[in-house]
Amino acid sequence: MATRKRFDPQDNAGAFSVQRILTGLWPSPARATLPAQVAASIEKNDDLSEVLVRLIQFTVFALWGLFYLAAPKPNPDTVSQVPWVISFYLCFTLATLLVAVFRRLPRPIIYASILIDMAMLTYLIWSFHIQYDQPASFSLKVVEVANYFVLIGLRVLRFEARFVVAAGLTAASCWGLLVYYTVAHDPVDPMITRDYVTYLTSNSVLIGAEVSKIISMLMFTAILAIAVRRAHTFLVTSVAEGSAAQSLSRFMAETVAEQIRDADHQIQAGEGMRRDVAILNVDIRDFTTLAAQMQPDEAMSLLSDYQHQVVPIIHKHNGVVDKFMGDGILATFGAARHDPNYCANTLKCMDEILASKESWTGPASHVVTNLAAVEGPVIYGAVGDGDRLEFTVIGSHVNIAAKLEKLNKKLGTTALSGRKLYDKAIQQGYQPKRDYRSIEFALSDKPKSEAQFQAVVVAEGASS
Repeated sequence: MATRKRFDPQDNAGAFSVQRILTGLWPSPARATLPAQVAASIEKNDDLSEVLVRLIQFTVFALWGLFYLAAPKPNPDTVSQVPWVISFYLCFTLATLLVAVFRRLPRPIIYASILIDMAMLTYLIWSFHIQYDQPASFSLKVVEVANYFVLIGLRVLRFEARFVVAAGLTAASCWGLLVYYTVAHDPVDPMITRDYVTYLTSNSVLIGAEVSKIISMLMFTAILAIAVRRAHTFLVTSVAEGSAAQSLSRFMAETVAEQIRDADHQIQAGEGMRRDVAILNVDIRDFTTLAAQMQPDEAMSLLSDYQHQVVPIIHKHNGVVDKFMGDGILATFGAARHDPNYCANTLKCMDEILASKESWTGPASHVVTNLAAVEGPVIYGAVGDGDRLEFTVIGSHVNIAAKLEKLNKKLGTTALSGRKLYDKAIQQGYQPKRDYRSIEFALSDKPKSEAQFQAVVVAEGASS
């Protein structure tokens, strides 16, 4: 396998440039360029998040209403309309919750909801000075100001920074209006002080303290907006990669996908290893002639049905489809993942394919299927040009398996196995379904070639 590249400080030149910092703080999710299925998945996540926001809002204000009802009231109750206001808000939140459950909330409704949330909280805080018959500045001392941060934080659940910013700006504006109302309520005595102790021990207003609260809201909003923006970018990337991985799993075996996913570095072309594996070739006899007599959609339907019958059996016995070659299927056992019984599993796979052939009812039911398998050392690794890679096996035994498969037609057999594969399969616990006869064939077409390959006949005849 390729060695990991050493760290080169020159590769990080300019890593802390202003552009990189700004991009890191406020990356672009580029949702518009996403495939439709990925965008739909993200929107579904946003819809579920909005339902969660509504549930929490309803719970928070319901608890606040209960606390308000349980708290002692002055006599007479000067703000008896507060329970009605809270009840109205709970009904509004429940209505939007029901809408969010069954359909997507329009963005104007969400913005309107943010405005109503903050206005409701501001009204309830404002009502304290009337309820307890205190100066207007009394409302600025209540601890319920912390609920502004709760309402801003709720917007994080949606993973859209625009709503966090809207909530933060609305909260800061509402508090600013409340401060303005307080100092302008009584022009004769605005109750403004510059002494911090007086501010803490009386109903006086310290402008700096109120400005500090507004700045804290804005800073809190900015931090959350940056975090949400970054999280949303990662969410988009993760969903896109997850969707791509799910689609990719249709084009490669799960074992290969796991190998790529679990690699501790980016796999490069040229990385490989030598392994003892079993190679299985499955092919439709005379498919080229057969396809020439069929309509294109009929030929493709035949191929699809044939592959649908064979591939699940290969996967069932821990095999991996290396590639589809027209009507040919090249599968490996023990290459992508170590399998101590790879030879036995290969012959079990061949037996099941032969047995299942009798029950095929689709377009592939009338074709003759040839099988051949051999065992031996191959090089297993990644090949390609860097932009497009595939895992494959390379070696003389790949060619031998192809030659052995072609020999079926000449011998009038259906399935052949290399003798070495057969012997190893027996050692690994394989129990033959029938008596297999031995054969030999020349590895070379040259007349004087003495290279002979020993094999066994797994299935006689050419059943269709």
